[in-house]
Amino acid sequence: MKKLTRQDLYSLEQYAERRNDIRKEVMAHKQNRRISLGDHVRLLFEDRITIHYQIQEMLRAERIFEAAGIQEELDAYNPLIPDGDNLKATLLIEYEDVAERQAALATLKGIENRVWVQIGNQKAFAIADEDLERENAEKTSSVHFLRFQFDRKAGERIRSGADVRFGVDHPGYQATTNATAEQKYSLAQDFVD
Repeated sequence: MKKLTRQDLYSLEQYAERRNDIRKEVMAHKQNRRISLGDHVRLLFEDRITIHYQIQEMLRAERIFEAAGIQEELDAYNPLIPDGDNLKATLLIEYEDVAERQAALATLKGIENRVWVQIGNQKAFAIADEDLERENAEKTSSVHFLRFQFDRKAGERIRSGADVRFGVDHPGYQATTNATAEQKYSLAQDFVD
């Protein structure tokens, strides 16, 4: 997938004018890219659309309009766009109760390395947090960035009807789910150059 450049972005003024419509479109797009693994773990599979939106929101929130600042955001977020032979996702560990969340994050150390995606017979465990370490001696983070490495034919296998499954295989948390037809269609697009 093509990485984003400054020319792909709206100015702060342009974005403000279109923000509500863009937000609706992106939220609808994310529906088929969001996977729930049990009650507390979610995967949001990123692509050029989700990352474009994230960058625009960061520029808006931080009031960034200078070229160097815009480039910093592009450099930070472009690595989350799939490369044509992988899937990239944000892993979210969600507990509403603060005490329960703190206890779970201590129990779930290493979970980010035990998340997997299976396309047909090919199973890929996550390569986690290539940007920086998000775990410490006491606990894991509630947010991780994951890459699932496949080959360039994975999209063809999905389009040909291969099953797509997701899972977590951690001593403190186990869950699996199958992709819907809509999710499979959306994820297959990540394997297009």
